Amino acid sequence: MKLIVGLGNPGKKYDKSKHNTGFAVMDHVANNWGIKLSKSKFHAELGMGEWNGVKVAIMKPMLYYNCSGESVRAFMDFYKLEPHDMIVVYDDLDTDIGKIRMRFKGSAGGNNGMKSIIQHLGTDHIKRIRVGISRPAHKEQVTDYVLSPFAKTDRLVFEDTMDKVNQALESFLIEPFETVMGKFNG
Repeated sequence: MKLIVGLGNPGKKYDKSKHNTGFAVMDHVANNWGIKLSKSKFHAELGMGEWNGVKVAIMKPMLYYNCSGESVRAFMDFYKLEPHDMIVVYDDLDTDIGKIRMRFKGSAGGNNGMKSIIQHLGTDHIKRIRVGISRPAHKEQVTDYVLSPFAKTDRLVFEDTMDKVNQALESFLIEPFETVMGKFNG
């Protein structure tokens, strides 16, 4: 089984925010793959199914961004998964909107959701897709920027980016990660 985790914050207040990019991507992928998301015992919205013969779980942790690792760890312990069985999708200020960056491992890079997952799993060897949201143009406070919705033109770019992430995740399920990174980075 492969676990795909999207990071975000629960509640209507955050629903359309840039910081909920991971949640938006999980909704998009679940819809495309015909997987229904519902509440689970792991403090998450979770959907399980198959894509192209591969068992897959799609997770949106519901313990707020900074505590995502608790849900991920509980699920992985229950299903006896290893970090190499998982990929995490989240927003990235340092990647331009419309672009994605994939990595095998590394630090959290200031992302508190990844920091929580790394802490709870005890490793930074976690595959990830960082989805670009760009930095604020006018040096506005980063917190206000990430918690605000996309501007109309950026929203259209983001919707195209979700399709790109969906394709990358499909490749992740059936190809070596080095191949997937070569196809989709940038």
